[in-house]
Amino acid sequence: MRFRAVAMDYDGTLAHDGRVEPSVVRLLDAVRASGRKLILVTGRHLPDLRSVFPRLRVFDLVVAENGALLYDPATGQEELLSETIAAGFIRELQNRGVTPLSLGRGIVATTRSQERAVLDAIRDLGLDLQVIPNKDSVMVLPAGTNKGTGLKAALRELGISAHNLVGLGDAENDHDFLRLCECSVAVANALDSVKKRVDIVTQGEAGQGAA
Repeated sequence: MRFRAVAMDYDGTLAHDGRVEPSVVRLLDAVRASGRKLILVTGRHLPDLRSVFPRLRVFDLVVAENGALLYDPATGQEELLSETIAAGFIRELQNRGVTPLSLGRGIVATTRSQERAVLDAIRDLGLDLQVIPNKDSVMVLPAGTNKGTGLKAALRELGISAHNLVGLGDAENDHDFLRLCECSVAVANALDSVKKRVDIVTQGEAGQGAA
């Protein structure tokens, strides 16, 4: 068996409008039953992810917060893979009227329209943070933390090489993990910049493309 694992993004890849179709969940069960490992690689933080997809135990590991957090659904164990976002930075964003704000343990996210205010806050405070675009959103993480670094941690935990890995994604923040995969896949609704860099583009969109 050459491909021993599948790593996939959630929003826009596995899910449409935040939800995964039952037929796609059944297929995930079948892939897992074949002996292969499933890794979810998402920008969402865990409480939000649990609220939209309670079947997280179908995955062997979850890379959440765009690479900042590794979660084992079977044991409930969480491992923070980055530094936390400083409370002072969050207060600064609030003082500048940046809204909405989605807060995780190692990530802060807001809408694309707030990107300039976020960049100005990072510059004025002199922080070692990076801004990663994700379609209509931007995510702030410690420098050097991304979906690729999170996936590497998951692969070490599972004892699997990236040469035995298929990856599926759709957006800018998926580049870092897709380039690690021996076989990279973009669903039909993916950004053109993603489609140009992968091995396969599916005919179906989102969950149907992943299926």
